[in-house]
Amino acid sequence: MATDQARSESEGTDTYDAFESRVERIANVSNAAGVLQWDQEVVMPDEGTPARAKQLSTLSSVGHELLTADETGDLLDELESSELDEEQTAVVREVRRRYDRETSVPQELVAEISETTANAHPVWKRAREDDDFEEFASTLEKLVELKREYANHIDPDEDPYAVLFADYEPYLDLETAERVLERLRDELVPLIDAVQDSDADLETDAFAGTFDDDDQEALARDALDSLGYDWDRGRLDTAPHPFSTGTQFDARVTTRFDPDDLLGSITSTIHEFGHANYTLGLPDEGYGTPLGEARDLSVHESQSRLWENHVGRSQAFWGYFLPIARERFPELESVSPEAAYEAANQVYDDNLIRTEADELTYHLHIVIRFEIERDLIAGDLDVSEVPDAWNDKYEEYLGVRPDTDAEGCLQDIHWSHGSFGYFPTYSLGSVLAAQLYAAAEDDQGEFGEQIREGEFGDLNGWLRENIHRHGKRYTTPELIERATGDELGADPFLGYVKSKYGDLYDLDGY
Repeated sequence: MATDQARSESEGTDTYDAFESRVERIANVSNAAGVLQWDQEVVMPDEGTPARAKQLSTLSSVGHELLTADETGDLLDELESSELDEEQTAVVREVRRRYDRETSVPQELVAEISETTANAHPVWKRAREDDDFEEFASTLEKLVELKREYANHIDPDEDPYAVLFADYEPYLDLETAERVLERLRDELVPLIDAVQDSDADLETDAFAGTFDDDDQEALARDALDSLGYDWDRGRLDTAPHPFSTGTQFDARVTTRFDPDDLLGSITSTIHEFGHANYTLGLPDEGYGTPLGEARDLSVHESQSRLWENHVGRSQAFWGYFLPIARERFPELESVSPEAAYEAANQVYDDNLIRTEADELTYHLHIVIRFEIERDLIAGDLDVSEVPDAWNDKYEEYLGVRPDTDAEGCLQDIHWSHGSFGYFPTYSLGSVLAAQLYAAAEDDQGEFGEQIREGEFGDLNGWLRENIHRHGKRYTTPELIERATGDELGADPFLGYVKSKYGDLYDLDGY
């Protein structure tokens, strides 16, 4: 009996080892594609797109073939009837979910989507530069059709937008996202109105001036140094749309510089640091498996928004960082930390650009995109109607109307990636950031004095312990409840912004 049990355990170990080896091969194909995508958006020559599209399409097909092969299914079936430990169970759960979704989608469609999105990037970029939505319209129409087809293969009985949303947030359902977005819309609109009616005289010109790109890059590096970015496993570059990508061994940051917007480059860099810092905090030993991968986009966005807003826009941070900024830009000598803090938190009621939005209006930008792409996927809105729908919603929700497509419906890169269902995770991430920050302060005490001294270790240590090190061991709701003791909710975020902006703008009732 003991011999039979030992043999069974040995066979189970061999099966799991074979399974893990296969999973690692799939991850390496995906990670290699990620490097090529980074290269395309950062340094690839303009004429490199035709070849790059085919390279990415091939890697996408290879990864899809490995994941959806009968061997993968057989290994999953065998392991699901075996005795597994907690970590192994989590890996099997995550791979099973991907396997079931991707075996539903024909390989030819996977390759077509990959090649179409690779070709779409330069088309979107050119259309934005030319301020001409028509240049991008046929590409967008094709992407909408392909993603509808994709969703239909996965679950023909489900709302296709819900299926797409689950690609980015598999364990928080669309109803949760809608509930959070509606709560934010209902409570932020009156708060924004109160801010607009306020007579408070904030210092909004603290960072007025023209700032050299090279000096801005040096300051961005100062910010990353201050926050503890690991340069041995990362790098800083520029991209039209800032992003971070990579693995725990190579997590790269991109930002952008505008001579007239020093503050924007600082906040953008800190935001992307939050993403890279999460990636770098994933366990080395988990590389190649879900245990070494981030827990999807809402959690990922919570890390970037936490560092950008709760740290980088705090009064304590500007007490620490302003002297560093003055070393690069002596013209800031007369700026006080209070003035810098006020400028960093000004509510821009006439801003059209999501990535330049303040903490309050930002979420209305998300609501607009969410509503438009939901209608696109449902077939309730034609691609040709997108510019007018976009402009009308901006006028309705934010009181401003774009004059151009470039500052309107062409400003975001996501649709060129075919990333329908992605936008809600931005607001979910902001909500979660506030919840995590509050929980961290409950455990550690307030971080203000530490931030003022440039000490970020306790905060980052709490995040490493409660979020980063777990990878995908837990589902999103489980991870949130373990870290904060509660389910995801908007109360901590709304309490935080009402208190902060009530003080800044001298608002009664806030």
